Amino acid sequence: MPGLTIGDTIPNLEIETTLGKFKIHDYIGNGWAIIFSHPGDFTPVCTTELGKMALYAEEFKKRGVKLLGVSCEDVKSHIEWIKDIEAYTPGCEVNYPIAADTNMEIIQLLNMVDPVARDTSGNQLPSRALHIIGPDKKIKLSFLYPATTGRNMEEVLRVLESLQMVMKHKVATPVNWKPGEPVVVSPSLSNEEAKKMFPQGFQTKHLPSKKEYLRFTKL
Repeated sequence: MPGLTIGDTIPNLEIETTLGKFKIHDYIGNGWAIIFSHPGDFTPVCTTELGKMALYAEEFKKRGVKLLGVSCEDVKSHIEWIKDIEAYTPGCEVNYPIAADTNMEIIQLLNMVDPVARDTSGNQLPSRALHIIGPDKKIKLSFLYPATTGRNMEEVLRVLESLQMVMKHKVATPVNWKPGEPVVVSPSLSNEEAKKMFPQGFQTKHLPSKKEYLRFTKL
């Protein structure tokens, strides 16, 4: 699918949202952002997702992350929809902005268009897409789901923690990694460099190839 992908800078669009009008780069500031699109207001899976995202908002805030939803109806529709979202997910408050995108400009420029689904008029529909944006305004990770499959917010939080950690340390996170578990030492580091960088030590897994590339440490 053509369009923005990992490593690309997101366009500095001026958008109208439930919390007023602003430019995306100004909203992100020097922190991180999660921008997520939805196929439509007053739809079942989207209603469950926005409520769950609201419940996780405080966890994202602790990590310096702002949230921005996008749906193709207008602001008035979004505001009415929020009542349903908060009613379905007890305890949630949708305090993050939801952008209006009635002409589908935002989802096209942010590469959030479903490559297959179309409405009865043949127009492309929004996908269930999510971009994690770094302080440099570049896309660090993207999810693209079909309209019928809801996202897992625990997974969004998990990959965010991985992204933020590997920006600070020369490590990577292995399969099924969770915060607090051992991480992989970057292959770009020699053993001598790794000993200096990780004074707590690291363990090398002995493999049939005899190559010492799989090294684990705890941060």
